[in-house]
Amino acid sequence: MQNYKMILAYDGSRYDGWQKQGNTGNTIQGKLETLLTRLNGAKVEVNGSGRTDAGVHAKGQTASLVMDTEWDCHVLQETCNRYLPKDIVVLSLEQAPPRFHARLNAKGKIYTYRIGTSHIRNVFERNYLYDYGKPLDVAAMRQAAVLLTGTHDFQSFCSAKPGKKSTVRTLYDIAITETDREVRLRFHGNGFLYHMVRILTGTLIEVGNGSRRCEELPDILAARDRKKAGFLAPPEGLTLMEVEYDQKIQNQ
Repeated sequence: MQNYKMILAYDGSRYDGWQKQGNTGNTIQGKLETLLTRLNGAKVEVNGSGRTDAGVHAKGQTASLVMDTEWDCHVLQETCNRYLPKDIVVLSLEQAPPRFHARLNAKGKIYTYRIGTSHIRNVFERNYLYDYGKPLDVAAMRQAAVLLTGTHDFQSFCSAKPGKKSTVRTLYDIAITETDREVRLRFHGNGFLYHMVRILTGTLIEVGNGSRRCEELPDILAARDRKKAGFLAPPEGLTLMEVEYDQKIQNQ
């Protein structure tokens, strides 16, 4: 038995998200498990660092898997890339300690969200950004981002119904950059709730278009009420860039 760690990139445009589902085989996890089970000769379960939604992309998704047969990592990577769909690629693959788990051991994640602000649609990038089509007040968005940074209860920024699990997360940083056609948000945190990045983005867009004031953010956080926060930004602008791990865990 050998545990493997792989880093993946994928274009999520035509998939029903990362997580395998009973009503569809069109998921990233499903495609991987089908191929790896065939190569292994026995069922293989692939554990991702988290579940990206339908239409969301990844440049640095991390997954772990255990196989009964021990493969040379380079050969296994090349074999996967030969048979996977062209919009999924294994960027790296290595043997991992027996206790390494891509989701349970994740310590941080970085996402980017791209917002097109030109009134002329970006035809060739339409699957990779939200074509908002209007200018935004980036200075106001940066002020609001500061109020969201830190350790907070982000229940207001989560689509899931309140449950027993904690909705407290730490946002280390929200960096906002601007070009003449695009505003790009970079979220770095220790973990993210269901739809959290997309709701944060929708809220920041509302600050940027003047329909919401920065001063409202503390009250929205305190309310722990999804209805108080902004709209759910579309999935196509979101990309998982990197998953962070404690080096000690990876070396155990």
